[in-house]
Amino acid sequence: MGENITLFSEDGKRTDGRALDELRPIKIKVGVLSNAQGSAYIEQGKNKILAAVYGPKEALPKHISLPDRCILRCRYHMAPFSTTERKSPAPSRREIELSMVLRNALEPLVMTSLFPRTVIDIFIEVLQADGGTRCAGLTAAVLALADAGIPLKGLAAACAVGKADGKIVVDLNDLEDKYGEADMPIAYNPTLDGITLLQMDGIMSKEEVEQALSLAITATQKMHKMQVDALRERFSVQRRET
Repeated sequence: MGENITLFSEDGKRTDGRALDELRPIKIKVGVLSNAQGSAYIEQGKNKILAAVYGPKEALPKHISLPDRCILRCRYHMAPFSTTERKSPAPSRREIELSMVLRNALEPLVMTSLFPRTVIDIFIEVLQADGGTRCAGLTAAVLALADAGIPLKGLAAACAVGKADGKIVVDLNDLEDKYGEADMPIAYNPTLDGITLLQMDGIMSKEEVEQALSLAITATQKMHKMQVDALRERFSVQRRET
């Protein structure tokens, strides 16, 4: 950890004033883009992320199509202005890797067998980044899929847990991500009681991993309720408009 970086105040609070098991403030809105078939926007702490979905549509060229299910394509991208230093608009190795990671996490949620020989495109655009963008992006992407009317095996929400200054913390911000000892992004589907994303960078003991996993599931269950509320608001607005 850097010499001049302090991750906790004297009273035990984190750099942004949160308790160890406390989520950052979260704002979610569904149906924010008129040109996409499904869309969602999430603010989680200082993160600001848009997700858009197109499809299912005919898979072209035809040789990429599968006779028994649809193909999911996912693009995770950070805008040039999303970080403190201007980022190149060209996709980085990290963005290409996270695009694959997110596609693999989202695919088990989609009832792909209902749409053979088609493709569903998912775009995750990070407008402002502050740690945990893959998790916030996945949470938004699931809502964008639901908004597009694509049948899902439940809603998954994602949250990173980790270790900072020897303490297990929930929903790491950018400083904790960079200077902590471990980072463990997790996506959990309460409907199936299953984990669809689990990664880890750093070192934690077996007991710390178990504690982190328990805290992550509790956090994602809270986020799942926010997802349901955001969808209810979206579709209640649609009913009023019709």
